Amino acid sequence: MDALAEAVLAGASPDELMREDVPGEYLAAYLHADDTRMFGDVPDKDVRRSLRVGRVPMPELAPDEALVAVMASSVNYNTVWSATFEPLPTFDFLRRFGRQGGYAARHDRPHHVLGSDGAGVIVRVGAGVRHWRVGDHVVVSPSYVDDQEPATHADGMLGAEQRVWGFETNFGGLAHYAVVRVNQLVPKPAHLSWEEAASVPLCGSTAYRMLVGDRGARIKQGDIVLIWGATGGLGAYAVQLVKAGGGIPVGVVSSEEKARALRRLGCDVVINRNDIGLGHRVPTPEEAIALGKQLGRRIRAEVGEDPHVVFDYIGAATFGISVFVVRKGGTVITCGSSTGYQHQYDNRYLWMHLKRIIGSHAANWQELQECNRLVQLGKLVPALSTVFPLDEIGEAARLVQNNGHTGKVGVLCLAPHTGLGVTDPASRARFGADRLTPLW
Repeated sequence: MDALAEAVLAGASPDELMREDVPGEYLAAYLHADDTRMFGDVPDKDVRRSLRVGRVPMPELAPDEALVAVMASSVNYNTVWSATFEPLPTFDFLRRFGRQGGYAARHDRPHHVLGSDGAGVIVRVGAGVRHWRVGDHVVVSPSYVDDQEPATHADGMLGAEQRVWGFETNFGGLAHYAVVRVNQLVPKPAHLSWEEAASVPLCGSTAYRMLVGDRGARIKQGDIVLIWGATGGLGAYAVQLVKAGGGIPVGVVSSEEKARALRRLGCDVVINRNDIGLGHRVPTPEEAIALGKQLGRRIRAEVGEDPHVVFDYIGAATFGISVFVVRKGGTVITCGSSTGYQHQYDNRYLWMHLKRIIGSHAANWQELQECNRLVQLGKLVPALSTVFPLDEIGEAARLVQNNGHTGKVGVLCLAPHTGLGVTDPASRARFGADRLTPLW
């Protein structure tokens, strides 16, 4: 381990951190461009084959960036997409970005350091940074935006140059160090450990934008919200946000084990998809209607009404059912398609019943800050379920690839073990340490 990392782990002061040299290379989980065709027509694209852990060159820091010593990160589904090189190799993103020249050219490399979540300590800041200092404890948003683009000032997600850090950019969070724009940063909640804090940014803020933000479903007290994959990373935060907002979450899961975990989250209604014939294949539009009728009967039996909102990031396997089952005038909101991007549904049930479909993607900086505030207040707790060391990133991502996880799968980067990073133990005790990890 390099001297700067050792200083971070020792709790060095900002002045002491500045005295240590930034290493010329660092340990990271990455993909290599030479491997993009390794899977061919193999049906099981096992991410353990493509994910590498090794030392990579340290990039130069731009004036609006910070170098973060990453204590912990987490696995998101975009890590699986990256490592299977589907729907296209992420090196295509890096090449297009690199063609802009200047500091963007750094991203076009034969290796791609992954990871769209992170929590750690700032160890350097660029010459143009005003509001952050070396030594600050931070969490990192995945939203990588250009603040010199006009649309960004209306909504950070609308700019043409908006990217997902560690997926559409290089130097991501599954590493000992990460390079981030400072408009990705918010303060780390002081009562959380590094791995707990790192499990929140991407999924927590995405769910916040979908359900609470001005450009999402804008749920209100009493709203019934159907949540597919309710113990996944996104789903677990959606359940909490609905509960915190006075709504009624109805969670769908695929096993009794996940049903028990969902009840620990406080979900009002828990439905095992196997109990009502919801398999994992993509239904035809006709089958989706039949399945939607079964699901609708179950929901009405539990809460007396159809859902106001459906939270759907599953995609092809669920979307036709979502459009059918949401009430007249209701909203289906989607941010992803892990089972396929081509959605089929019977449009009569959309237009004749005045329903809406809203597309949502990640979250802007303000939404991240608002989500982070809920975490700081103890209103939203981490969805962390298990933690792997960085050198086992292949196993961690494989667990997510096979949907064998609940909540978020954490990854320790510089942190040598779990439980470190808590700087406000009084608040942690007040909130209740057991309550902070309901899925663990």
